[in-house]
Amino acid sequence: MPSLKEAESRMKEALEAMRREFATVRTGKATPALLDTVRVDAYGSKMPLNQVATVHAPEPSLLVVQPFDKTLIGEVEKAILSAGLGLNPGSDGSVVRVPIPPLNEERRKEYVRLLHKLAEEGRVSVRHARQVARDELKQQVKDHDISEDDGHRETDKVQELTDQFIAEIEKMLEHKEQEVMQV
Repeated sequence: MPSLKEAESRMKEALEAMRREFATVRTGKATPALLDTVRVDAYGSKMPLNQVATVHAPEPSLLVVQPFDKTLIGEVEKAILSAGLGLNPGSDGSVVRVPIPPLNEERRKEYVRLLHKLAEEGRVSVRHARQVARDELKQQVKDHDISEDDGHRETDKVQELTDQFIAEIEKMLEHKEQEVMQV
């Protein structure tokens, strides 16, 4: 049945999108994914930071950004500063150092609220995939492509799949929430 495979594929995409979003949410430690949303004015257009520089975390509280082209140091610094991440970069001419300040309690709670919002968006995407699959199955039953019993069995399988993906989202949310709240 193609609708079950399609639903699973859509649900996996929703989960991956949520995983990428979660990676950009700051925890107490430095991770290169923190700067994934930063866009740098380079070569006449706005480019993702990871296309103009390498980012690594030599310490838990420091990110080091090394532009491929040294003339972009000022632009990289400016882009990180204006990205709204609350980070204060500094350069020494060859690399940009980005110290990661410890999170205060208020900021941690703010991030947890953001995580809950992102998780809800993930759940909505998974439910949408379920609805699309159910509609396709109803249409197949209506067109007599499959029997009503097969339609019900497939609908049950789609629901099991949905429950499985929602549980995975909940597990990811709980894990990331603990990571953010850890002092």
